[in-house]
Amino acid sequence: MSEQTPLTWLAPAKLNLFLHVVSKRPDGYHGLQTAFVFLDYHDELRFELNDNDVVKRIDKQQVCLSVTENSSLPDQDLCVQAAQALQAYASVEQGVTIELRKRIPMGTGLGGGSSDAATCLIALNELWGCGLSRQQLAQIGLKLGADVPVFVHGFAAWAEGLGEQLSPINPQITWVCVLIPQIHVSTAEIFSNSALTLTPAITKIRGCFSPGLRNDLEPVTCALYPQVGKALVWLNHYGEARMSGSGASVFLGCDSQQQAKAILDDWLQSDQQGTGFVARSLNAHPHL
Repeated sequence: MSEQTPLTWLAPAKLNLFLHVVSKRPDGYHGLQTAFVFLDYHDELRFELNDNDVVKRIDKQQVCLSVTENSSLPDQDLCVQAAQALQAYASVEQGVTIELRKRIPMGTGLGGGSSDAATCLIALNELWGCGLSRQQLAQIGLKLGADVPVFVHGFAAWAEGLGEQLSPINPQITWVCVLIPQIHVSTAEIFSNSALTLTPAITKIRGCFSPGLRNDLEPVTCALYPQVGKALVWLNHYGEARMSGSGASVFLGCDSQQQAKAILDDWLQSDQQGTGFVARSLNAHPHL
């Protein structure tokens, strides 16, 4: 391991500045338009290589969550799936133990699982000496989840298709207050809901910074998970709030860190049930 190789690799959260569902594809998936930015709020991963092909993940308390490639993997253990996919693609003979310190909650629309998978691909590509390009890693990542490629490419992006057709954007860096209702949202449930409507007008890339854009998933998510709707109503008292991804998190851009912290304190001291954090937006992945 070189002196330049980090001991701890970061997996940042993301926000969708807006999200339009523009089509229903023949394969059952939806065509999207969205804009991604990263946050300086992240999971942390450490990697210990081995020479016996074994891939496993442990949490910070060293509790084994998954083991060899022949094991039945937990559905959401994208770290192991990413490592094994890279092993297969690049014919890697080494294994790895992945230690994950989880901070980004699952089922919140912040991309934590996808970001973890992408960081595994980025880190192990270097640690295993695979020499793959970012495009090759993104192709591997897309099979794990539609949001993985944006984390692999590592730039704030205008996205189309399934969310994998990316163009760089450079939105203004801002402080963000993120509220997380105490609920886990199923993305599959939202996209499969018959009440989901399409946005027929295609937004141009220059329009992604315009006010009044929306997240087309909000009505369905708020109907199925009223806690998300209550959080949006609450946060809208402070400005134009929006839901990220399929929820449950909602967010508001703020003029300063102090303002964002004041809003978060109000939320935490209110009768609302949930958590939250204050972060700064990023236009580049920490390991780009």
